[in-house]
Amino acid sequence: MKTIVIHPEIIAYHNSSFRDPKQPLNKALVACAILLPMVALGGWLAGRSTLPAPPTTPAVAPVAQVSLPAPAAPAPVVISSDGAVELQAAVDQGLIKAALTGNGREHLTAELSNPGASPLTVKVSFGQIFECGRSIVIAARSAQVEVPAGKCATLTVQTAATRSANRVAPGTYRLSARTAPKIDLLLTHAQDHPEISPTVLQTAVLALTENLPLSYLCKFTPAGADLPGRLDTTAFRVETPDLLAALSTLREIGVRDRDLALTIDPQLRIEAMIDPTCRAAAMRYYRITSGAEWNYWKNELLEGDPGTRHYALFGIARFYPEIALDMLPKWAREKRTTAIFRLTAVQALADTQRPEAIPVLQKLVNELGRNTELGRAAVDAAQILNLRLEKIAGGLPAVAFRGDLAKGTF
Repeated sequence: MKTIVIHPEIIAYHNSSFRDPKQPLNKALVACAILLPMVALGGWLAGRSTLPAPPTTPAVAPVAQVSLPAPAAPAPVVISSDGAVELQAAVDQGLIKAALTGNGREHLTAELSNPGASPLTVKVSFGQIFECGRSIVIAARSAQVEVPAGKCATLTVQTAATRSANRVAPGTYRLSARTAPKIDLLLTHAQDHPEISPTVLQTAVLALTENLPLSYLCKFTPAGADLPGRLDTTAFRVETPDLLAALSTLREIGVRDRDLALTIDPQLRIEAMIDPTCRAAAMRYYRITSGAEWNYWKNELLEGDPGTRHYALFGIARFYPEIALDMLPKWAREKRTTAIFRLTAVQALADTQRPEAIPVLQKLVNELGRNTELGRAAVDAAQILNLRLEKIAGGLPAVAFRGDLAKGTF
């Protein structure tokens, strides 16, 4: 209900008991007194009789006329100076159909078909990445092939796994737009050095992408490491010469030794120095001159890492056999020497590959006892040395490796 406010002078006029009869009438006030109730009554009646206005429907804005852009035309195929088109571009343009099969490590095959009317040279440049589930490989070296018009061709690509968790087994791969800037410099270097083997290149790639420690990549048994690692890297373990070659390659492209976990473990150096197939490379890599080699072995034996000091006896036997034939029997007989050094001294006599070590070993069998651990080791060493000498006499290579006695191989 509306509230009507009446001026106080009008109220006073209607209340005759408060008006002085002698006072003249204010005609304006009389008019207001008469008209105001009429206006109020009219407003009240109007409010009672007027229906509420129906809700208004908001005006609908006219639909904007949106013109959709025309589909973008495919980017033109870029043909390199050698007349080849990248496989990725050729597939995107529908010029080539490709079926890719790889083993998750060093090998990928692309079966290409050309539905066009003209021959096409297809190229895979180094750095191109391929994926198969969680397995990722990268083209380690560029490769290309000409696919005749309406025909098929096979392109073989050398690859490298970028992850040690790759499944090394045949699988169907697809082209990927990923990149691997960490290994760009290494792959660029590899294009001009075909002597770098796929195994060495693979090891160098993982050293950059995952920086794995020595225990994950070496084939020899790490000293004191009996527990398996958290990753199964069996498919990527390599021989000592390959480890050393990978490190040498990384040093050539400017990677600092201290930035690589592979270089932290001192066992690699002595393993590489013992191995006759990479001894020369190890001396270059570790900057050991021929004049300083004897000091190296002596320091390793007396002051080297506690877990690998006894390995020096194999190196001395292999490269200083005259000294070994005099020194090792003394170490084997000395009871104050720790058991590991005595056992190693016996085993290392076989590495001298000298016929005169046979009677020395036979004498040790008699002295130490055939049924003792040292006596049995002397028997085994004499047998292995005999077989090696027979190979040498027959013109066959007889390269000795540390651990032959324990493995029963030679």
